[in-house]
Amino acid sequence: MTAAVTPEAVTQTFKILAADKLAKEGLAWIESQPDAELVNKPGLTEDEYAGIVGEHDAMIVRSGIKVTAKILENPGRLKVIARAGVGVDNIDLEAATAKGILVVNTAEASTITTAEHAFTLLMALMRNIGPSHKTMSEGGWDRGKYQGRQLAGKTLGVVGMGRIGRTVAERAMAFEMDVIGYDPFFNQETACEGRVKMVRDFADMLPLADIISFHVPLNDQTRSILNKDTFEKCKDGVYVVNAARGGVVDEQDLIGALDSGKCGGAALDVYTSEPPAEDSPLRTHPKILHTPHLGASTAEAQQAVSVDAAESCLIYLRGQGVKGAVNAGGLKIDLSPTQQRYVDLAGRMAQLICPMVTRGICSVTIELVGGGLSAGQSMIERTALVTLLQEHLSDPVNLINASQVAEKRGIKVRTVLVDEEGPRGSQLTLQVDGPTGAVDAKTHPGDQSRRVVGRVYDDLRPRIVEINGYHMDMVPAGPMLLLQNDDRPGMIGLVGSVFGEAKVNIADMTISRRDATALMLLKLDAEPTPEVLEAIRAKPGILKAAAVKLAAEEA
Repeated sequence: MTAAVTPEAVTQTFKILAADKLAKEGLAWIESQPDAELVNKPGLTEDEYAGIVGEHDAMIVRSGIKVTAKILENPGRLKVIARAGVGVDNIDLEAATAKGILVVNTAEASTITTAEHAFTLLMALMRNIGPSHKTMSEGGWDRGKYQGRQLAGKTLGVVGMGRIGRTVAERAMAFEMDVIGYDPFFNQETACEGRVKMVRDFADMLPLADIISFHVPLNDQTRSILNKDTFEKCKDGVYVVNAARGGVVDEQDLIGALDSGKCGGAALDVYTSEPPAEDSPLRTHPKILHTPHLGASTAEAQQAVSVDAAESCLIYLRGQGVKGAVNAGGLKIDLSPTQQRYVDLAGRMAQLICPMVTRGICSVTIELVGGGLSAGQSMIERTALVTLLQEHLSDPVNLINASQVAEKRGIKVRTVLVDEEGPRGSQLTLQVDGPTGAVDAKTHPGDQSRRVVGRVYDDLRPRIVEINGYHMDMVPAGPMLLLQNDDRPGMIGLVGSVFGEAKVNIADMTISRRDATALMLLKLDAEPTPEVLEAIRAKPGILKAAAVKLAAEEA
């Protein structure tokens, strides 16, 4: 669950537009949040949604609305669209991404429900539950005609070993089935604690499986993955279950395989066109068991996806993270506590470096030392980019479009991964390079690079350990001041007297020397006023002074 927000802690109210009929539990959850305002308006036209969407921070939909480019043309304050369910075919992802709008779904909430339905179809198919029920309801009784097959000892091929595929596999093994899996993005030799053998190629699975169950999205790689040619590689009489997406199994070739006996039977919950045409052979073929896309249709799942969709919106709006992202390509959300701290540190480091970036950005280089940080690479990179760019651009920049904005502006972004940890453990380096030959009269000529190095220690507290070659050790949090000055006696007292006169307490200070200059990094109890900053800058020997306000240190 998202972290609780007390009424006293509310500093902003987020307007959430429910643009589809949601379970009452989801609506009630939104209304229970002190920082959320529910606007429940399902069933409007495209033009009506286009006219009001920009007044809201979040939009929640199911499958009853198409969120088109027209609706998103003027997104206003809209930051996130949540799909209460899995499929996002009804949301224009390209348009949302271009506008910097996060799109999330609630795949986890319906995992068990969807897996249970697929396995129910499998069992019903193997025991002829559908046609035997129909025969009895019409007055018949034909035990011999509907002899079935037991599951124990059969081999189930699971295509797609994500959450749902693994859940189906677990249930199959409970029924003493042998399970093999295929997933091109699963790079282990086994799954489910070694009990499921993985094959490297879909074709390798086909001659081994008595039953094939699909649990993959529909894309160019999976469209018609089971077709006339791949059916030829299957066992004679293979059974097929598709509760994933219509189009994964070529429907015309499926009918042909059923008629020839190559396929012993099929159970379908999804179709290329939904609903299928009234005269479609998918509806009437005697070897097909069909249901009308009921995979996630349980009371429990509908309640869960509605609440999860609302929760995902507020998690993002509150700045607590990203859950269930669909269009944040490359982002890994479920990070370890240490990886999450490095993501947070990246933002703090970028804030510290921002005042030093006065001549533009040509390139951003991030170095991650320590193999344990590789999973957080994209989040670290994008978090740093957002902080660096949003201060300088009028267009919205966020985790979703940061890489795209940088690319369009010709900013080269590079992340270097070093697997081996350094002598002091993992480390994050952020370097920003401006135009070549940029000169600042008060620093070294041509010194256009700005560099910050940080670490997270075992106590999970972030530290800044270097700024532009000046070595230090300080937790970056709260109001801070960076001071570059001539390295000469009396500078600390000079700075302290200015803050003393202004009644601003210095909570912490670190000083580092390099060549003939020094860098002071001060942590303050309160933000310095513009007048205090000017007084500091006017003092002899002060080369630069820049104030930044970072978030308070996380508990």
